[in-house]
Amino acid sequence: MYGTKVIYLGIGVVAAAMLAPGVRAEDVTIGYAGPLTGQLAALGDQVRRGTDLAVADLNAKGGILGQKVVIEYGDDQCDPKQAVSVANQFVGKKVSMVVGHVCSGSSIPAADVYREEGTPMITPSATNPAITDKGYPNVFRTLGRDDQQGTFAGEYIAKHFKDRTIAILHDKQAYGKGVAEQTKAQLNKLGVKEVLFDSINAGEKDFRSMVSRLKSLGVNFLYYGGYHPEAGLLIRQAHEQGMNLQMMGGDGLNTSEYTAVAGADAEGTLLTFAPDARNSPEGKDVAERLRKQGFEPEGYTLYAYAAVQVFAQGAEKAKSLKHADVDKVLHAGDFKTVVGDISYDAKGDLKSPKFDVFVWKGGKAEPLPK
Repeated sequence: MYGTKVIYLGIGVVAAAMLAPGVRAEDVTIGYAGPLTGQLAALGDQVRRGTDLAVADLNAKGGILGQKVVIEYGDDQCDPKQAVSVANQFVGKKVSMVVGHVCSGSSIPAADVYREEGTPMITPSATNPAITDKGYPNVFRTLGRDDQQGTFAGEYIAKHFKDRTIAILHDKQAYGKGVAEQTKAQLNKLGVKEVLFDSINAGEKDFRSMVSRLKSLGVNFLYYGGYHPEAGLLIRQAHEQGMNLQMMGGDGLNTSEYTAVAGADAEGTLLTFAPDARNSPEGKDVAERLRKQGFEPEGYTLYAYAAVQVFAQGAEKAKSLKHADVDKVLHAGDFKTVVGDISYDAKGDLKSPKFDVFVWKGGKAEPLPK
């Protein structure tokens, strides 16, 4: 049946025509938006891989509404300004939907652009509440929000580590700051008070002064809101200074690149993430086929596959690719995906979000027994 055609959009480069060469007017064009390059490219690669396979599988079955599906990639490097540029390119090219953006800081301004045309935007990874709190009818997710994730993390820390000396750090970005604040709020609500709530700068490499501060406060439990590059350096440099530090973070640590940065010091790091679908009845086959391609479908991979499934099922139910028709069906429907059944509330958030705790062990993030 149909193969998958991939078209790349460079940062800040306007497409040469309304439709790139080789794309037919009757094709269904899906946009991928996220980091293909830069420090967070590993997270973007998860989403790209899931999107690729989902589209290939759709085309093998005849596409959407009998039309071939093609993909355009927009590399936003998780930078808000670049994300707006990519979003404007996608809107100009009249894509049928967008998988992404990957990072919350990019998704928030990009959503404003897609709102103007009603372009369905389904993010498999951006968890900041502000993305959907605006109530745009075309914006959806395939995993829970940071106020839910932070509440879950706070409850877990209070239950298992309330006697530790706790510090909370974040990277000042939409995702990291948001999930850290929500975790702190839940901890404090449960009567657990951290000794330090502070921030570092994304992109920093040397955290020795912060580590010295943590050490002077006697911190032995650190919750970090942010992504894997800084988290890996933080835990490694803490251990280099002789700290016996338990690290915990959110979904931004769910990539094997974390272990590449932290090395052996990654062992034992905890993180929260949506349930692991790789061994579920719905996701097992897709996960195995991705492994045969030489890629471990960790993190957001299957949640990106699910985003494409949701859109495809919505379009088929609507019998239309018009944005307003699809958006309406997405809010009303119940969708079968590789991560389980998905249905949405009025904001485009999951009606039944779930989170689990994972531990980095032997180079893999394994779910802890419930």
